[in-house]
Amino acid sequence: MSGESGRFGFHGRLLKIDLTAGTSEVVEFGAEDARKYFLGSGLAAKILTCDFPNAMDPLDESAPLLFISGLFTGGALPGTSKLSVCAKSPLTGIWNEATVGGHWPAEFRKTGFDGMILTGKRRELTLLRVTKDGVEFKPAADLAGKDTYESAELLKGRFADRAKIAVIGPVGEKGVPISSIVFDPPNSRVAARGGIGAVMGAKGLKAIVVSGEPSIQTPIARPEELKARLKTDIEEIRKNTVGLTNFGTSGGVEAVEKYGDLPIKNWQLGSWEAGAKKVCGQAMQPLMLEKHYTCYACPVRCGKIYKNEKLGLYGHGPEYETIGMLGSNCLNEDPEAIAQSNEWCNRYGMDTISTGAAIAFAIEAFERGILDKKDTGGLELGWNGGSVVALTHKIGRQEDVGRTLGLGVKKAAEKLGHNASELAVHTKGLEYPAHDPRGHVSMALNYATAVRGACHLEGLTYFLDRGIPAPDFGYTTPANPHLSSDKPPIVVNMQNYMSVFNPLGLCKFLFIGRVGPKKIAEWLSLVCGWDETMDEVLLTGERLFNLKRMYNVKLGVSRKDDVLPPRLFAEAKPDGSAKDVLPDMGNMLYRYYQLRNWSKDGIPTKEKLAALGID
Repeated sequence: MSGESGRFGFHGRLLKIDLTAGTSEVVEFGAEDARKYFLGSGLAAKILTCDFPNAMDPLDESAPLLFISGLFTGGALPGTSKLSVCAKSPLTGIWNEATVGGHWPAEFRKTGFDGMILTGKRRELTLLRVTKDGVEFKPAADLAGKDTYESAELLKGRFADRAKIAVIGPVGEKGVPISSIVFDPPNSRVAARGGIGAVMGAKGLKAIVVSGEPSIQTPIARPEELKARLKTDIEEIRKNTVGLTNFGTSGGVEAVEKYGDLPIKNWQLGSWEAGAKKVCGQAMQPLMLEKHYTCYACPVRCGKIYKNEKLGLYGHGPEYETIGMLGSNCLNEDPEAIAQSNEWCNRYGMDTISTGAAIAFAIEAFERGILDKKDTGGLELGWNGGSVVALTHKIGRQEDVGRTLGLGVKKAAEKLGHNASELAVHTKGLEYPAHDPRGHVSMALNYATAVRGACHLEGLTYFLDRGIPAPDFGYTTPANPHLSSDKPPIVVNMQNYMSVFNPLGLCKFLFIGRVGPKKIAEWLSLVCGWDETMDEVLLTGERLFNLKRMYNVKLGVSRKDDVLPPRLFAEAKPDGSAKDVLPDMGNMLYRYYQLRNWSKDGIPTKEKLAALGID
């Protein structure tokens, strides 16, 4: 496709699919929307806000499910592998975007479409096949109840080698609120958070298979200049991400523990030095590493494929978040148990963060007498790897207490009663990832205000505390991670910047590679032909953050929801480098609202919305 009508960098075509009717149509959009919202979760936010009532049940058949690639996805830029899967979350009841990399998103882009809008429901379990010619509906009854590995293996035999597969496991079919969508298992890149797999399951979809054409490319405005520029840019990114290349995110476990940032024993402890040494990537790789894995067009190559013949494991190895939640947060220092639980989460199609949080919650509830053996099917729960693996299966099979834990910790605590809510670590219903806001107090403010709930990826401010510079913002030396007074402007700036990554289809590890908003403005000029500045890039990020906030505001979200769980704002760590640190949430939130030009109740003002072009 040429760059007619200013469509450089994108196709301008979405597939709108009515699953009930079994029909589809092509919907076009132009450069104005692409520039205002980018693509990915940005364009999805515009569509969900403007075209659908947000009060509907997320599992209702009329509720939309959107797969939209980033603006740069599948192109020539480094780290451009991302696609956003967006919907109202069945876990939290508010905005959700679950982002995935690997190779499926780039393959989808080579069909000539930028995204899909799915509504309706299939009466029989179905798979969709997407090509340049559109969508085909195929029966998938033989895949019912099968895990993602089994399903992918069967589907690989039915389609050409080029085909890429997105599939849900049995928990997604059952509508479990912590279920995920797994892409190309066993390599298993995952759209994990917020129960996005349950939305796909509610639509009667087991899998989506995409087969693109190598000849289909998004047009580039200034290809020769871009090629010359990337010679330097890619080398700079590669130089600054060597640690991720060698060990992936799991290589940071020991360093995170030293910062007091690691979740330990359901967020009760502050130090776990000996355990961190046993489960970090440096310790696990010699035991199980099979090979390195890279997403599309990425010079970092942070993915690690693990193999353990004794346990029958093969697939994507545990990331840092998985080790934190299924390891340290459960006092599980057994690397084999972590690898087992990780693989079964991928097979069942479950978010490892929410699963680890639910397991730690259950173990503490058992310890306190809120749960007993009648609830666990006879299991004696303890802080160990055996309990972690056993509860992973309980949730995946929806047996005994697993049915309750699959609801997520907020709803599980409500169901159990007996002060169980004191053990449930979440904000707005989303379980916390493996970064403790007492170790980096900027993350406390980020968690409280992040659009989809307790999401570290919406701010990533701990990167700055650890010495990764952001000179475009003037951040060249690490901030004091325990000081609250200077954090509101840092959080606002980082949230605005991080808000453009998913819409652009960029991996956020490019921030570690020293890619700032000035560089992104330059890439937009070379790829799309837009005369963008750094300030305009950040303004787009601010627009998208506020647009998603307004989606939530219409659902009743306000200051009352911008809170931390009691354990993280009222209980200081007893030891470790963050001992006795508690975030000053009152003052930080007050200043944050001022900087955002939101009301004292956390609502964007009419003036702010008008300035951002939000109707």
